[in-house]
Amino acid sequence: MSSEKKGVSLVDLLLIIATGLVVLLLWQLRSLLLSLMIAVILAAAISPIVGAAEKKLRLPRWLGVIVVYITLIFGLIGMGLLIGPSVSEQIQRLFRKLPIYLENLRSTSEALALRMGVNQIESIERFFDIQGFINFVLRSSQKLLVSSFGLTFGIVGGVLNLIFAVVISGYMVAGSTTLISGLVNLFPQPWDIRLAEQVTPISRRMGGYIQGRVLVSAILGIVITLGLSILGLSEFALALGVIAGFTNLIPFIGPVLGAIPALIVAIPLGGWTFLWVFLLFVIIQNVETYVLDPLLVGSSARVHPLYQLLAVLGGTQVLGILGALIIPPWVAGIAVLLENLYLKPKLLAQTENSLISKN
Repeated sequence: MSSEKKGVSLVDLLLIIATGLVVLLLWQLRSLLLSLMIAVILAAAISPIVGAAEKKLRLPRWLGVIVVYITLIFGLIGMGLLIGPSVSEQIQRLFRKLPIYLENLRSTSEALALRMGVNQIESIERFFDIQGFINFVLRSSQKLLVSSFGLTFGIVGGVLNLIFAVVISGYMVAGSTTLISGLVNLFPQPWDIRLAEQVTPISRRMGGYIQGRVLVSAILGIVITLGLSILGLSEFALALGVIAGFTNLIPFIGPVLGAIPALIVAIPLGGWTFLWVFLLFVIIQNVETYVLDPLLVGSSARVHPLYQLLAVLGGTQVLGILGALIIPPWVAGIAVLLENLYLKPKLLAQTENSLISKN
């Protein structure tokens, strides 16, 4: 039996070269692609608000976009002027006292170890190397910041790309009909109609996810600030509440990261205060999981928690903190395409085949 060896055809070679050139082009445009990813998320988040303003105020869509963005910008500026100085001052004071809090953590751990009959003090001291821990935190934070801004041109480039993303998202919302029509027309029939039908559910899911997370995080930030003030941490309550609110934007990992600073600050205030602060975060986490997320975020994500966790970890690995924020809503949006263009048609075909076989 003879076999013919099939060589690489000219078409295959051109396809490989074209693929390589596309990958190289996308790598060179990575900063632009990142801005476009953020712009799509922002557009999905504000689109329902613009639609409501368009209907109730009878505004042109482009004017509704301007009004919504101006309102949001002035709201953020007002909030920054209201609590920004206090938060900044508390965070600076917290960093100055961080070595003292870590020393208290080490002393408390040594005392607890002695009570439990553990006499390896040197091992404990090595574990709670204060200077080493601070250096580790600084290095980790620097690495996250570098990876977060590494796809841009530093912090200035990151800010400019964010402004660019906001502007592009405004154009997307204002001219959504024309933009969507132009994009779907690039695909052959019937895929152009199918893809056009997915735009609204994708936008709703991505926008609902972002709106829900922001609202839940804001509520938790306020509740944590009030709770810590009542429990005796009023010196840093506002800063710790803001930190917890921002970190809560990151699913799964964020609530844990937000609780750590408050627990470290609570150690010098005694065991009971530490316990109450710990219980505060446990209760808040359960309220978020079983009440706020189902009520405010709802089923907007519709992605298995494992896949959401992998999205957070993968986004953090590639894009740093920014990736942990923007990758989960994109996963939720891609899940819409997977459900409506593959899973549901597959299930429908299986049902029809089953009915035909029975008849």
